[in-house]
Amino acid sequence: MRDPFLTMALNNAWANATLFGAIAGLSEEAFAAQRPGFFPSLKATLNHIHEVDLYYLDALEAGGLGRSVYDRDEIGNVAELAKAQAEADQRLAAFCRGLTPAILDESRVTERREGPAQEKVGALLLHLFQHQIHHRGQAHTMVAEAGIDPPQLDDFHLEYGRVPSAAAYWT
Repeated sequence: MRDPFLTMALNNAWANATLFGAIAGLSEEAFAAQRPGFFPSLKATLNHIHEVDLYYLDALEAGGLGRSVYDRDEIGNVAELAKAQAEADQRLAAFCRGLTPAILDESRVTERREGPAQEKVGALLLHLFQHQIHHRGQAHTMVAEAGIDPPQLDDFHLEYGRVPSAAAYWT
C-alpha cells in the first residue's frame, strides 16, 4: 500500500472534487440557502472546510500566516470555491508526497487564540483528515436537502466497489 497519509490526501482531493461536481449547478442563492447542519448553509460549511485546510496547510508548511488565513471573505460561487479547494487539496497532496518518518515526528506551531501550540506533523495531518471528513459528511446531508442526489464518497480505498472516478487518483 502506498503511504497512508498520501492516500488520505488523494482521497480528500477526490471526495472534494466529487462533492463539488454534484453541486456545480447550484445558483449562488441555493448555495447560500439555509440548510440543517452545524453551519447554516453549504456555502458556510464548504468555506469552513477550505479555510481550516488553509490554516493547517500554513502550519504544516511553516508559512507563518497563522490565524490570518481566516481574514478573508467567504467565496460565494460554487465554481470559485471548488477551484480554491482543489488548489488547497493539491498543496496537501504535494506536502504528503514529501513525508518521511522524521518529518511526521517534527513539530509545527499552530497559532491558537490562547497563543502558539506545538503539534507533531503526523497528528496535524490526522486531525486535518478527520476534520475534512466530519464536515464533508454534514455537507453531504445538505446536498440531499437541496434536492441533489448525494454522491458516493466512501468507495475510495477498497478495490471492491471503487467508483470509477476514484481510479484517476490511484494512478
